[in-house]
Amino acid sequence: MPGLSYPIATQRLLLRPLRAGDGAAVHAYHRLEAVARYQSWTERSADDVADRLAEWADLDGTDPEAKALVLGVTLKGSDRIIGDMVLLFTDRAARQAEVGFTFNPDFHGQGLGSEAVAALMRFGFEIYGLHRICGRCDARNEPSWKLMARLGMRREAHFREHAIFKGRWDEEFHYAVLEDEWRLEQGRAD
Repeated sequence: MPGLSYPIATQRLLLRPLRAGDGAAVHAYHRLEAVARYQSWTERSADDVADRLAEWADLDGTDPEAKALVLGVTLKGSDRIIGDMVLLFTDRAARQAEVGFTFNPDFHGQGLGSEAVAALMRFGFEIYGLHRICGRCDARNEPSWKLMARLGMRREAHFREHAIFKGRWDEEFHYAVLEDEWRLEQGRAD
């Protein structure tokens, strides 16, 4: 794909495809109940993480028909994964994707998630030519919805008690931003 090269650098981070050797770092946070609480999965074992990494390694952006792009996040100067992100292509013809992100709590509160997700969104709009990027989260997951709002995504929906999630009624927020809105916001930020 033209323009596709790794790592994607930000001020403090490098984003790159995940690989088998990242298992211990990813397991360090995927095994935590606090991380899995708002995810569709439960705490993951080391074997489950290894299985996921094998799947995600093939989602490196090189297959133009892939349903997703999955990248790991490292601090510059370190190759240790501190988070992982996905750009899920929900409708290629309409140039739509959903962003998802999971970070090690040891690195929360430093703006690293915002920096990484902003870079992934830029990649989606500039490299993949996306028209719209959306994101969703449990309404109780305040850090996630605040991150999406900080990045210029607008709340489009609040689904109340729409599904049973981990044994209780779920409430979910949906956010999105269009390419032209994102470009306008980037012009203000530069």
